[in-house]
Amino acid sequence: MIPYPEIDPVIFRLGPFAPRWYGLMYVLGLTAAYLLIRRQIREQAGTAPGAEARIRAEGDLLDGLIAVLALGVILGGRLGYVLFYNPGYYLAHPAEIPAIWHGGMSFHGGLLGTLALGWWYLRRHGADFWTWADRAAVTAPVGLFFGRLGNFINGELYGRPADVPWAMVFPGGGLVPRHPSQLYEAGLEGLLLFALLWPLRNRPWAAGRKTALFLAAYGAARIAGECFRQPDPQLGFLYGGWLTMGQVLSAAMAAAGIGLWAWRGRQAGGGPLSATRRSTR
Repeated sequence: MIPYPEIDPVIFRLGPFAPRWYGLMYVLGLTAAYLLIRRQIREQAGTAPGAEARIRAEGDLLDGLIAVLALGVILGGRLGYVLFYNPGYYLAHPAEIPAIWHGGMSFHGGLLGTLALGWWYLRRHGADFWTWADRAAVTAPVGLFFGRLGNFINGELYGRPADVPWAMVFPGGGLVPRHPSQLYEAGLEGLLLFALLWPLRNRPWAAGRKTALFLAAYGAARIAGECFRQPDPQLGFLYGGWLTMGQVLSAAMAAAGIGLWAWRGRQAGGGPLSATRRSTR
């Protein structure tokens, strides 16, 4: 067994100002996404005439988009937790819904929030949604990696009881050694998915297919990781005592990714290369 490090969730305190590691992980994830998307903009613009003007225009668009995506993560993540994981409690205590400082965020809700607000923002500016979705999709695993590290520091979303040599006793999990499932998910949803998706960033596929691959691959990685994670206490196991809510939502996400892959391929008409050239701007 390995001792749990018990890192103080608060980085430092300066009067009422007490930044937390979990909040910092959100900032790091969004900053990494911003920098990696900017890199893709420059790579995809190339050195053709007008490339610098395109880079400046898309860079300005990205500045606003990141702010919109941050809002989508927070609003969608909170509402997703309320609706998917604890609707009964929040129906009885509606004043607690905006209290995100009490904990409770859902990745799947955050994803829906970013897709909805991102679509609205890009449509308003006349930009192609799927081109930008692909750029964000190949960078998303970096944010997921930081998010799972934040879960680990908070000692939340810990694993099921285990007798493996690297099991840990988490402060909120009793005296039972458990899987450090947050680290498993950081590796699966973060490092592994980034290694899979980032090399594909400039692959001339039909616009939307990288997003589809992210949805399917994340769904599979999350389903695998949840096999070691303790289910939420208010829900427990579902459907006969062997599935978690995270696995149910991830299965739906993976199915949506497979469907999107097929749909974007049909929409391409002349093939993935021509579709990408038409939609990238």
